[in-house]
Amino acid sequence: MLDRVIAILDAVEGAPMGASELARHLGLSVPTAHRLVGAMVKHDLLRRDAEGRHHPGQRFASSSLAAVAGPALDALSLASGETAQMWVRRGGDRLCLVSVESAAELRASLPVGTRLALSAGGSAARVLAGSDPLDPGHPDRRWFESVSQRTPGLCSVSAPVRQYGVVVAAVCLSAPMSRVDPEGPGEQFGDLVLSACERIEKLLPAR
Repeated sequence: MLDRVIAILDAVEGAPMGASELARHLGLSVPTAHRLVGAMVKHDLLRRDAEGRHHPGQRFASSSLAAVAGPALDALSLASGETAQMWVRRGGDRLCLVSVESAAELRASLPVGTRLALSAGGSAARVLAGSDPLDPGHPDRRWFESVSQRTPGLCSVSAPVRQYGVVVAAVCLSAPMSRVDPEGPGEQFGDLVLSACERIEKLLPAR
């Protein structure tokens, strides 16, 4: 099984292919190719484009994504005074890929490598789970906020980072509620988070 997965990755690295084309190229049965490719897409080992062709998936881009995100999160944390993080999806969990902590003594703090279940909630979990951020009163809103949802006394605002038209990560700014305006973290920091996402997206490959 592992040999076949590696063979598929080697093949699409050279030229994007659909599942049936991979079957012919590698001498696999079409059902086997479709089953393997489907599982690999599910676990971000492959990415399927609009034409149904497969490319190496986002899991292999984590290191470059973290490198691109670092300066943007540094700037976000400096501008807000709060903790800025990038999260990516790993199955039913989210993984902290980058974390820039606030300099304040009282701060939100989760180290790089932390895994949390998407079901545990939080604004970054909503981004990665594909939730809809729109509010009837704010139809153009593009960020998510969380107030004491996962951790009492903490709040956050998150927005998606997109590549190839799909969400590949969430930028999250977390803060103690005692330092956040009554209007909430979204109103106070949402634009800063969106700007960080846009800065990261401009540095990612577009194709």
